[in-house]
Amino acid sequence: MGMARAALLWASRNEGLRRRLPRYRFVRAAVRRFMPGEAVEDAVGAAGSFARRGLPTTVTELGENVLSPLDAEEVTQRYLRVIDRVSELGLDTELSVKPSHLGFDLDRPLAESNLARLAARAEERSNWIWVDMEASSYVEGTLAIYRNLRGRFRNVGVCLQAYLRRTRGDVDELVRSDAGIRLVKGAYRESKDLLVGGKRDVDEAFFDLALRALPAAKAGSLRLAVATHDLGLIERIERWGTETGVDRSAYEIQMLYGIRQPDQFRLLEAGYRVRTLIAYGTHWYPWYMRRLAERPANVFFVVRNLFQRAPA
Repeated sequence: MGMARAALLWASRNEGLRRRLPRYRFVRAAVRRFMPGEAVEDAVGAAGSFARRGLPTTVTELGENVLSPLDAEEVTQRYLRVIDRVSELGLDTELSVKPSHLGFDLDRPLAESNLARLAARAEERSNWIWVDMEASSYVEGTLAIYRNLRGRFRNVGVCLQAYLRRTRGDVDELVRSDAGIRLVKGAYRESKDLLVGGKRDVDEAFFDLALRALPAAKAGSLRLAVATHDLGLIERIERWGTETGVDRSAYEIQMLYGIRQPDQFRLLEAGYRVRTLIAYGTHWYPWYMRRLAERPANVFFVVRNLFQRAPA
């Protein structure tokens, strides 16, 4: 892991920086690159704008590690309202939800129950729930919740992280069942012994995992989302698919709001299935720092301005 990336991931967990940095106007302005605004109305408005151009979306409320069952219930209620709202508007807008945002740290059955409520409401509205993946300590519990949910609902998928050594086994298990996988590279600070290696190793692991999942996606027994902004990886996967008879319609490209946005529309026009993840909410600091860690060059703008402007 590079020094800049390691520093950013450390900063994402630092409570002092978490309290201080969001007070700076220039930091809040920089965050707007990755999210249309803090309010759910901002996210739904952006989803509607993309829908008019044929681009489907996923929304997620930023936040994690709630402190009480009441907090988890409030988050659940807000997500239920989002499901109803996008249904009323006729939007192809799915949800991505962190288990710790629904009470996982307090009581795993509580988080599972809240996720089941969201899946049930989404099923009624012909929608889909993605169970997001967090740090490595959450993986086993999150997958256990996902297996239980998938036994009851067909409209749920789970995120898997290519930088973890264990993910190859998790992919092999899930492709044998009727599942949904969103494959990402990974953006948490982890012990080296849990990781496949450096950036090149993660890229190769991502490519290998996508290839292991593509036959099931082609057969229709797996929904596969390839979530990366790495156009080179996307091209390699598409080339392998062409050579082996897997059409690009068998899988979906997922990218974040504001990152390679012109490329997202270009890929859509080229016949790829593309979906944009739109984040919203006030608890954006750790998420934002992990986004910077994915491309540390972005941090120089922040560093240059950190001591030049007064906090709001």
